[in-house]
Amino acid sequence: MATVKKFTLLLALLSLTACSTVYYETMEQFGVHKRDILVDRVEEARDSQEAAKEQFSSALEQFTTLLNFDGGDLQAAYDSLNGEFEESESRAEAVSDRIRAVENVSADLFNEWEDELELYTNQSLRNSSAATLRQTRVRYEQLVASMHAAESKMTPVVNAFRDQVLFLKHNLNSRAIASLRSELATIEGDISALIVDMENSISESNKFLTELALI
Repeated sequence: MATVKKFTLLLALLSLTACSTVYYETMEQFGVHKRDILVDRVEEARDSQEAAKEQFSSALEQFTTLLNFDGGDLQAAYDSLNGEFEESESRAEAVSDRIRAVENVSADLFNEWEDELELYTNQSLRNSSAATLRQTRVRYEQLVASMHAAESKMTPVVNAFRDQVLFLKHNLNSRAIASLRSELATIEGDISALIVDMENSISESNKFLTELALI
């Protein structure tokens, strides 16, 4: 949300050095509550996955180009692949960081919500809020499961790219390139599966955000 982003830079140091309670209390002074922060972090995780999906596709394209190398500057081709790998690794780390951020604030939000149920004096309102909490938790668990499914598929893809880059670093010649062509189908399959899971997670994120807005 725009309000959260407005204060992100201002409170960056606070969120890194102070306890989460102080961070939340400070945000609430600006009218930003845990629910708002959760929305913002789910959006960031979704956008991070979208960026990672595009990056892995780009890295695969560069790897395919190198395997089909037919004259020219081989070192430049390798440097491009290495750059794609490093960016892919960075994007994967960012996705994991964003998922952890979602999990942290959601745990605090649900704990607060649970505690506040005890404050109701109207039983009907308490029951309604408790039902909404249960529903939200179920949808959240589906969301996080889809995020973890996509996250788990990033590791073999990153590892495979690292292996190819390291091998070529010390064996940069046409024979070495030819020897890696048998790996292409496996990497293509892994990236295709990763993209499917990422698209599913992105879709789950959008559904969760839409449903949370209606509560």
